[in-house]
Amino acid sequence: MDATTSGTPNIQYHNITDQPITSIVATPLPTFQRQQRHCFGASSPGEFPLSANPSIVLHVLTACNLDPQDLAKLEATCSFFRQPANFAPDFDLSLSELAALDMCQKRAIFKPMTTEQKQDLKQRCGGSWKLVLRFFLAGEACCRREKSQAIAGPGHSIAVTSKGVVYSFGSNNSGQLGHGTCEEEWRPRPIRALQGIRIIQAAAGAGRTMLISDSGKVYAFGKDSFGEAEYGVQGDKLVTTPQLVESLKTIFVVQAAIGNFFTAVLSREGRVYTFSWGSDVKLGHHTDPNDVEPHPLLGALEHITVVQIAAGYCYLLCLACQPSGMSVYSVGCGLGGKLGHGTRTDEKQPRVIEQFQLLNLQPMVVAAGAWHAAVVGRDGRVCTWGWGRYGCLGHGNEECESVPKVVEALSNVKAVHVATGDYTTFVVSDTGDVYSFGCGESASLGHNARNDDGQGNRHANVLSPELVTSLKDLNERVVQISLTNSIYWNAHTFALTESGKLYAFGAGDKGQLGIELVANQTERGKPERVDIDLN
Repeated sequence: MDATTSGTPNIQYHNITDQPITSIVATPLPTFQRQQRHCFGASSPGEFPLSANPSIVLHVLTACNLDPQDLAKLEATCSFFRQPANFAPDFDLSLSELAALDMCQKRAIFKPMTTEQKQDLKQRCGGSWKLVLRFFLAGEACCRREKSQAIAGPGHSIAVTSKGVVYSFGSNNSGQLGHGTCEEEWRPRPIRALQGIRIIQAAAGAGRTMLISDSGKVYAFGKDSFGEAEYGVQGDKLVTTPQLVESLKTIFVVQAAIGNFFTAVLSREGRVYTFSWGSDVKLGHHTDPNDVEPHPLLGALEHITVVQIAAGYCYLLCLACQPSGMSVYSVGCGLGGKLGHGTRTDEKQPRVIEQFQLLNLQPMVVAAGAWHAAVVGRDGRVCTWGWGRYGCLGHGNEECESVPKVVEALSNVKAVHVATGDYTTFVVSDTGDVYSFGCGESASLGHNARNDDGQGNRHANVLSPELVTSLKDLNERVVQISLTNSIYWNAHTFALTESGKLYAFGAGDKGQLGIELVANQTERGKPERVDIDLN
């Protein structure tokens, strides 16, 4: 295993010689030896046979990638896994705790942490390495951390390969593509200025892009403002190549979210910081609207670890990981009921959405559209709430919902991923099937794609979830959907497959699809392969 620089030694395993199974079982033990031996070896009954060599047990626990719940069950059902293992690096830890610590050590964001930082994170998560591991796994599951991803921004697009190379294309009037110019790009082009820097996360707003490296550094380019106001209003200075965000140099960032009038970032310790949009305490602190200094999100989340953030029109959702389970907090503008608290009033500080407890649903992925939101639960159920215009909530109508409501039309589908945009919603099932509903403008829902001559009803609104057959016909397992989340741009959609192929459809008038359009075309209704391999 790799050594760390944090001062915390890795768990060392004894050398176990590999040998064929046949060589172990071919020679039977003598009869008298079988009679003398019992399941506890030479020790007295009641002792575990491997207690003298716990490295073997550790090897099994970590090699099988047991999740924290499994490790906890081992401790609950067997005293051997509860008692101190007397094993390095911490002789007081149980085998289950040591296995969890070892699996944490494998995480790229955990390795650089000092011993003190690791202990602080452990206490913040609830005082257990199993809970720290649960925190990491939850973040990896909902954010595709350190995996390939595509972002369908407002008029421009960002694609990140599994190796951390970044491609950008589309509108570039503010330098948001990072190529040193303000010229549109109709084909994916790598950002040369980032050569040698591995990017693991990306966020796109109107005229602005933010990228996060594997070392927690944040690079931004485009409009020189952290808040996204009406297009073209805010941000006079243009930055056309990626620049390190100096105010975030002391924070190890793992995710960014660009909303309207504000930007939020998430640290590896699970703390949320916001820029701008704080002059009236809308995000828990008093700041100037153009403040470029990060401020921690105060209130209920001060001592709770957050694994994912999602920003919509003037509001922020935070997926929190607590010892008692997963929960969602919301803050900001409550118009349309999009904060999920049963009212349409604003929330100046983060407030937990209590409806999930009543639904007995453990949130695992959260998505914030411009005016509505969605969550996927551990059991695969999908909940939506907020402004229901065009049927974007999937309940068969256009009614608003001020608390999360289960999408009954998806009761036979086990969802694993959800994406929301400007009155549009996409759901990905565990089999890779994709369902969409909501506003059909710009053909961004992917339905009726065969009518690619501009006629037919591919622009029709969809009030209940429908299978996107144009994606199913590709015979590719879809793992991520991204769609434009802005009220100022026509929407386009990306579908990323397990094999690393990227497909695009919807509005493409600025080159944001990464596909050349012909004649007077401004959109594509049928998913088209983008010439880039994200794996």
